[in-house]
Amino acid sequence: MEKSQRVLIGVGVGILMLGATAAIAGPIIYRDFIAAPAAEAPTLSASEGLMDSGKPLDPAALAGSWRISDNSEAGYRVDEVLNGTDVTVTGRTDKVSGSFTIDETGLTLQQTELTVDVASITTDSPQRDSYFRDQALRVDEHPAATFTLTQPVTLSSAPDSGDVVQAEATGDLTIAGVTRDVTVAVEVRSDGTTAAIAGSIPITFADFGVTAPNLGFVSVEPTGFVEFQLTAARG
Repeated sequence: MEKSQRVLIGVGVGILMLGATAAIAGPIIYRDFIAAPAAEAPTLSASEGLMDSGKPLDPAALAGSWRISDNSEAGYRVDEVLNGTDVTVTGRTDKVSGSFTIDETGLTLQQTELTVDVASITTDSPQRDSYFRDQALRVDEHPAATFTLTQPVTLSSAPDSGDVVQAEATGDLTIAGVTRDVTVAVEVRSDGTTAAIAGSIPITFADFGVTAPNLGFVSVEPTGFVEFQLTAARG
């Protein structure tokens, strides 16, 4: 075999090997070096950013109406499989509004209504966002997702200022025009003037008439989480 033929064969084999390596390593490189890291799961730490930490709260200071304020966000968390490589994706928006009401005892959450502007949720990929908006969630028909409390939540006693309290809330979650009864684990922290709330709701997309995309090289798992980290103020 002539030298030039051997060189060409060697180059061809090298290209094939590089292509195979890229097919295997590409998704891993994308996950570890290119894709934006997934947002941390919503959680609270005691005393962070609140006044008079550690002092007992007067239940009367908690009673009344509260409204969602700035520095609130909500969105979703899903797992994708990209050419066999697991990638966690989080979408977020700060366009969250709502209110909640605590009864006169200061210990029972009576009413909660939250609204999320689904059309404004973004990830690190405009193409993915376009698919979720236009195909999966059909935001032209259903631009908002909502949660409405259906059962009161009562604490046994008022917490200290800055303490993180864990509770479960049951309510109606509406996504893409479909409403389902859900139970959400929440964390709450307050100083009597401001409050922070964090939680996540496990969902199965099919329950809301949403088809998880499967494009061959990339597929989305059929389950995920609706997540929120909120701040609220009296009023």
